[in-house]
Amino acid sequence: MQSNRTLELGTGLFVLLGFVALFFLATQLPSSGLKLSSEKRGFHVSADFDNIGDLKVGSPVTMAGVSVGEVAAIRLDPKTYQAVVGLRIYPKYNEIPDDSFASIQTQGLLGGKYIGLSPGGSETFLKEGSHIDQTQSAIVLESLINKLFASFANKAGGGDSQSQAQPQSQSPSPSAPAADPKKPEPKK
Repeated sequence: MQSNRTLELGTGLFVLLGFVALFFLATQLPSSGLKLSSEKRGFHVSADFDNIGDLKVGSPVTMAGVSVGEVAAIRLDPKTYQAVVGLRIYPKYNEIPDDSFASIQTQGLLGGKYIGLSPGGSETFLKEGSHIDQTQSAIVLESLINKLFASFANKAGGGDSQSQAQPQSQSPSPSAPAADPKKPEPKK
């Protein structure tokens, strides 16, 4: 009886620790609005993108793989119909050139989106209220797959129609329509 009780307590403790670990990992995902440790200070910059994919507020901003900030806000510009992304850069990274390049990248094959910064060569740096002019939008996986299938369909469909069109133009087929009776036949 005592060994049964010990087994039940051990199983319950194991399940409880599993839930605690799952909660911790879920709070650390960029798409989660809840962070256990966050740095609220820093300066804000913005960047415009044609397509942000599934970028979320709280997603990391990285440079050379190092987290230098996070996405603070996302909104749609009603005049240009572009996504305006507000970035909060941590104060210790205050020497990022103002001609840096921002691109939306994917963490792994099916991971969340984040913003990667590539440094420029300017002598002046990003500061509060700066705007990043050079951006590259997110690559949407569905669009790439659709383009791939469309190119396969064009190759399969286009190749057959070209191969069938060439023999017909070289020699008339028995099922070809008769010559137009209104036009005189050329003399030989």
